[in-house]
Amino acid sequence: MNIQTAYKKAHHIMQYRIHREGDAPKTPSSASTPVDNWERNTLREVLLAAYKEQRRARIWRNIWRGVAVLIFLSLIFGFAEEEGKTTSIHARSEHTAVIDLTGEIGNDIDDQVQILRDSMEAAYENGNAKAIIIRANSPGGSPVVSNTAFNEVRRLKAEHKDIPVYLVAEDMCASGCYYIAAAADKIYADPSSIVGSIGVIGGGFDFTGLMDKAGVKRRLKTAGSNKGMGDPFTPETPAQTQIWETMLGDIHQEFIKAVKLGRGARLKDKQYPDVFSGRIYTGKEAKQVGLIDDFGSIYSVARDVVKAPELVNYTPQDDFSKMLSRRFGAEVKAKVKETLSEIW
Repeated sequence: MNIQTAYKKAHHIMQYRIHREGDAPKTPSSASTPVDNWERNTLREVLLAAYKEQRRARIWRNIWRGVAVLIFLSLIFGFAEEEGKTTSIHARSEHTAVIDLTGEIGNDIDDQVQILRDSMEAAYENGNAKAIIIRANSPGGSPVVSNTAFNEVRRLKAEHKDIPVYLVAEDMCASGCYYIAAAADKIYADPSSIVGSIGVIGGGFDFTGLMDKAGVKRRLKTAGSNKGMGDPFTPETPAQTQIWETMLGDIHQEFIKAVKLGRGARLKDKQYPDVFSGRIYTGKEAKQVGLIDDFGSIYSVARDVVKAPELVNYTPQDDFSKMLSRRFGAEVKAKVKETLSEIW
């Protein structure tokens, strides 16, 4: 087949138009060979397949665009919601209100004081809540936030004396979490729960020895002899060490005073003098020391103590920004831990 014949055949195929099956050809006089019919059928099938594929891709592209628009609108409405807004509860029968206290106290993501205050006020306003259970699972955190929450719980309790407030410790209620727990009327825990840790901790690093070995000197200019106190690249003086110890001691005494105020005569600190040493206790040991009143879960307390087994959670739901911050923070912490483990 020469070049001219090939060109004519290609030109003939390109001019072919797809028509419906059964349509008569426009030029019946033009004879077609079996080879021409095969080429036409093949080209038609290829073009039809390409058309169907493009149509299918266009349909799915429109579907995913719609999904993206819905997600975008949901995010917009989520950010537009008033932060800290408490869900309105309309429980018409007698029930036990549940408020969750989880995570690090004062973690810059959750405002535990606002959560406790708003949730307790919503439970009081309902009128059908026979008691409030604070479900605690926290390792502690900021002493300032803990003290503020302690005072707010006690204030609301004084305003609504007919509705008791109980705290149920799940896996852990230690340090700042127990600071808040001391404000409850009674504290319950599992025998295997971790409770206590009534102490204060503060620390950092001292890189001065490493700097001396590396031949690096710190140039720090301050106005005030203790302005650079706590700087890891500056040696700590004995006077500054005393300041730190005094400060931690004062915070510790506030912690002890709150626990004694909340627990009263139930606390056996005379019999167990190390209760304020910062040590932790299991739930079984905590009951002996007087840190908790009895064993129980939110279900057993609601059923056997409150006599209202129906549980209604008054904790505000997280908005998208909080969930994103919590997820991002968890991923960063995991990455840092992985990196440090590789280094050490």
